[in-house]
Amino acid sequence: MEKLILKYKADERIKHGHPWIFSNEIQNHLNCESGSIVEVCSNSGISYGLAFYNPHSLVTARLLYANKFDFSTICERISKAYEYRKFIFPNENSFRLVFGESDLLPGLIVDKYSDYLAVQFLSAGMDAIKSTIVDALIKQIPNIKGIIEKDVTTHRRTEQLPEIETVLYGEIPEKIRFIENGINYDISIIEGQKTGYFLDQKLNRNFLQSISKDKIVLDCFCNQGGFALNAAKGGAKYVLGIDISQQAVESSQNNAKINNFDFVEFLKADVFEYLDKKSKNGQKWDIIVLDPPAFTKNRKTLPKAKAAYAKINRLALKMLNQNGFLVTSSCSHHLQEDMFYEILQRESRKLNLKLRLVFRGLQSPDHPILISMPETQYLKFFVFQVI
Repeated sequence: MEKLILKYKADERIKHGHPWIFSNEIQNHLNCESGSIVEVCSNSGISYGLAFYNPHSLVTARLLYANKFDFSTICERISKAYEYRKFIFPNENSFRLVFGESDLLPGLIVDKYSDYLAVQFLSAGMDAIKSTIVDALIKQIPNIKGIIEKDVTTHRRTEQLPEIETVLYGEIPEKIRFIENGINYDISIIEGQKTGYFLDQKLNRNFLQSISKDKIVLDCFCNQGGFALNAAKGGAKYVLGIDISQQAVESSQNNAKINNFDFVEFLKADVFEYLDKKSKNGQKWDIIVLDPPAFTKNRKTLPKAKAAYAKINRLALKMLNQNGFLVTSSCSHHLQEDMFYEILQRESRKLNLKLRLVFRGLQSPDHPILISMPETQYLKFFVFQVI
């Protein structure tokens, strides 16, 4: 087996548990195929075990924390991941089953929706053993009826892998019914964004239920209607969800219908334009939810992202009633929590508003954070009340 030798002192971060090795930390690159398994060694000869190797990626090696990485090892890790999810969500039939490095399966994402799986192979190493992963998933979750690959993502491009959407096993129906927080959803994992639905806000949506009774709620960037429907479940008086995607609006409308939430409406609109117009008209809400897509994917665009987060939260704050709630989040990894918090403080001061923090969340525990790897912590979530 080929040995990947690191530069002098390039293993300091690895000693502290970070599983990635970057291209500038390697002494001599190997003449190996992308996705090969190699042994990683320090400059002094200390072995750190096996790793996926991709000479074309900035993340050139991903440690596997194993002396062998075969079918039995993969099955064991998938089994442990599945048992953990069933333990934390015993009454849910849908959750993130595998969260990459946090489950010691670097570059593998698996979301479970009822009896179907949506998978992403985000590293060249995982892509190279795709059929083995599928076989392991079928063995560990024998009731699965279908598996779809949803690999249209920038992560694939950075690994120089082709973007793919294809059924890998069984059949995938046009709509899949699943339950989250006691709410029914019909989603399409064939047509939906990423793997079909954003499961990482599960507990944060549940908190919204607890503060929504008799409230008038606006859910911005509603996607499949997750926050809007949780507000309805919590007893909201009226809910409006808006999204720029007609497909998202139609899916949300259907999800409201199957739950008999006839006081929930959805509108196709650009959120920034809608908030700007309605704030000038003096419209007010009891709760405004902001759950936008990531405004930045890298450090270079962070200043523009900060400006966008500032603008949208400023507009929302203008439209809140006294004692109203701003429910706001960011899934941009490069926008750290303290940066996001500072933006919100600054915008509230500009408007001469007094806010109190009533809830602080992060990604759902089926997206566990590997504490030695900051990249696995990405979701910031705050609920503020105007007082």
